[in-house]
Amino acid sequence: MVVTDKKLSSRTKSMLFGALLAGSTLVSTAQALEPQQGGAESERTPASLQAQPGTAPAASSPAHPHRQRKLASPYRSKGTSIHEQQFYQINWGVDSFSAKTVEAGQMIRFSYRVVDAKKATTLNDKKAAPALIDERAQVQLVVPSMEKIGQLRQSSTPEAGRTYWMVFSNKGKFVKHGDHVSVVIGRFHADGLVVD
Repeated sequence: MVVTDKKLSSRTKSMLFGALLAGSTLVSTAQALEPQQGGAESERTPASLQAQPGTAPAASSPAHPHRQRKLASPYRSKGTSIHEQQFYQINWGVDSFSAKTVEAGQMIRFSYRVVDAKKATTLNDKKAAPALIDERAQVQLVVPSMEKIGQLRQSSTPEAGRTYWMVFSNKGKFVKHGDHVSVVIGRFHADGLVVD
């Protein structure tokens, strides 16, 4: 098949016209965005720090300032609100809860501070079986009991100002760092604790 000069020139013309049209669209879009970026950049950066034509941009001015903002980790505990603290202090005589993984994640340590010794007796009662519940993992952990030691928890008479703890067995590492857990000891409930 032989292509004549007339057909070649019409094909070439249409391809050149398409390329010209696409190129002009890109250039006009770039020119439309340039004043917005340049104006915002010049407002944020003093004239002494702005890059001069033909020089490299300064290392101290970030190319993407929005990437530098620090995001809050979903695994960090935001703490308890004032209302929650007051509720636990008034009703149970305790505050300052924490849940941490220990022994390479094989155990979860729950600790609390006693504010009112009389009200906190429920948490140290040997008859009340403590449980740590993780709804994500769908498990309920218990305090293990050793032959010669007994349960791995403090069950002495509580004293105001002291911190007490208990350890829950996490064999199989079902509860992980960052999980939201609840601790239940008799009628006492501490919900929404984040495992550190």
